[in-house]
Amino acid sequence: MTADAISGSGPASGSPAQPLRLLILEADTPQPNTKAKYGGFRGVFAALLTAGAAAMDPPRQLSEVATVTAHNIVDDMHSYPPLDEVDAILITGSRHTAYEDDPWILKLVEYARQAIETGRVRVVGVCFGHQIIGRAMGARLGRSDKGWEVAVTDVDLTDKGKAIFQLDKMRIHQMHRDIVLEFPKDSIPLGSNDKCEVQAMYSPGRYITVQGHPEFTGEIISEILTNRHKVGIFTDEVYKDAMERAPIEHDGVTIAKAFLNFMKHG
Repeated sequence: MTADAISGSGPASGSPAQPLRLLILEADTPQPNTKAKYGGFRGVFAALLTAGAAAMDPPRQLSEVATVTAHNIVDDMHSYPPLDEVDAILITGSRHTAYEDDPWILKLVEYARQAIETGRVRVVGVCFGHQIIGRAMGARLGRSDKGWEVAVTDVDLTDKGKAIFQLDKMRIHQMHRDIVLEFPKDSIPLGSNDKCEVQAMYSPGRYITVQGHPEFTGEIISEILTNRHKVGIFTDEVYKDAMERAPIEHDGVTIAKAFLNFMKHG
């Protein structure tokens, strides 16, 4: 990729009369039933963002707010779209480990850093994507000594978190054991809980992230829990507890609305 391709220069889209150009960086493939229903994480997030747009005031069609494209960064790490062709990036979750040094992960960290440093491209991170952005901004990552955090959990929000998400407390699906160990120096903390201190973070006009999965539904999380339980990743106790919390109402659509507002306004 040339320097020009990653400079972020060029005309910006996303004006009030023109949808912003959103690129979803797919860092994994969904479980079989979810893939059959949605076609991939682009479809999962498109469904979430469609609901988020409908929840805006006034309600919007997603196509009015953003055009959505996707790039599989695991299978194709060599042809990232030039940053001057996008206005916003969303990095998905993944079963992979954000602090490892696989070539595609290092490439993603660098691409995320360059996007953030443009000051124009707005970057959203979800779970693995949250961790990648933390790494790109100099934070340490690692494995939690408190074990897995799965299914719907509560996240305590800071004053800024309450203002951005328009919530007093966040309920969000989780599926992680890896964590960001510290807030990056330039970030504004948005949320924490007893299981994971760095649950959400923000840098105005640059990035917003959540450790949880606003895009998950009870059906999606239940498939992951069941399949990981079958192969021994989750104990019977963890599985039973998580399945009881899988159907709990959560704030995914409200979080999606906040993501869209950030993409449009910073």
